[in-house]
Amino acid sequence: MTKQYMPRIIDEELEIQLAISGAVLIVGPKWCGKTRTAEEQAKSVIYMQDADKAESYKVTAETKPSALLSGETPRLIDEWQVTPVIWNAVRFAVDKRRERGQFILTGSVVPPQFDDMHTGTGRISRVTMRTMSLFESGESTGIISLKDLFAGKTDMSGQSDISLEQMAFLITRGGWPDAVNETNEKYAVKIVDNYFNAVVNQDISSVDKVERSPQRVNALMRSISRNISTEANATTIHCDLAINDEALSVKTISEYVSALKKIYVIEDLPTWSPHLRSKRAIRTTAKRHFVDPSIATSALQADSSKLMSDFLTYGMFFESLCIRDLRIYSDSLGGSVFHYRDQVGVEVDAIVQLRDERWGAVEVKMGAGMIEAAAENLLKFRDNIDTTRTPAPSFLMVLTATDYAFQMKNGVWVVPLGCLRD
Repeated sequence: MTKQYMPRIIDEELEIQLAISGAVLIVGPKWCGKTRTAEEQAKSVIYMQDADKAESYKVTAETKPSALLSGETPRLIDEWQVTPVIWNAVRFAVDKRRERGQFILTGSVVPPQFDDMHTGTGRISRVTMRTMSLFESGESTGIISLKDLFAGKTDMSGQSDISLEQMAFLITRGGWPDAVNETNEKYAVKIVDNYFNAVVNQDISSVDKVERSPQRVNALMRSISRNISTEANATTIHCDLAINDEALSVKTISEYVSALKKIYVIEDLPTWSPHLRSKRAIRTTAKRHFVDPSIATSALQADSSKLMSDFLTYGMFFESLCIRDLRIYSDSLGGSVFHYRDQVGVEVDAIVQLRDERWGAVEVKMGAGMIEAAAENLLKFRDNIDTTRTPAPSFLMVLTATDYAFQMKNGVWVVPLGCLRD
């Protein structure tokens, strides 16, 4: 029996892009639901990785690629990069037909470049899809909207029912569609392990046909997991690996990380550079994150009970979960997520910035005991922004694993992750 489709935040964006573009490319990690989401709006489909037809599709693509594009539109071409010539064929078909909403392409690998490959600019729009946020998977009430915060709405409050034990489970389960309905943690974690093992043993080598040692990939991903939500660079990771008797050079680490980014496994958090009142140098090192924190828990073989016994590690993984959801929510608003750190150690865990330059600052703190200090840090950070050159923040927020959502007397919002939505 086919599982009922769980609506995704990206649904509306895909509909809009089909209305204004000849074709839409959906990119993101394997197993995040790209194909299932595309099927909801497609009128016909061709699965390029269908084992029974793959060879036939390859021959057709080499001789007459336009034959693969025939069908009711929008036509979904799933994992198009299996036969890269399809890209130019789609671009040409869009030019020739001069109609919108003709094709949906999905891909789990950064599009390969080849001779005479057209950029697709003006013909093929691009949409990024990630795993499911807590709002999409039904755990967040969504009572506090990121859109409303940017609009300056103040009459909002709510309560999250997610306990610390359940939050630990949600981190290990991740936002993978096949796992979100799995209440048995053992089974849910096994689903994530299967994804992790596929990355280690197959996907990282298939991305560019370069054979890579599964043992080394495993060791690297464990090291990144130990350094998640930090600014660990290749040299730092090299030192961490050396402690654990793993012989990986800095150059090899950089090459492996690049390959993991190409298959949308690693998604580091870049820095934000506002104009400040003081003359402080802003650090430019990105923070380490996977596209989903469950990848890190799988790499370290950490279940929810292990997180509950190590709150320092739990806090780092919780921050990564918050970054995942903030990215998904900000995408729907046309925004991006960054982090901030300057030379004197002032840090802000997340800056959400929209295209019109409106922005909000977010500190991530699991427990109630850290909220006051986090709010003070946000206020001091805000006061150092040169508002003649960078707009004042639309909101300041402490994102937590606590129960209640409310606005403090100083204007800072306290929002449980289990209350947030786009």
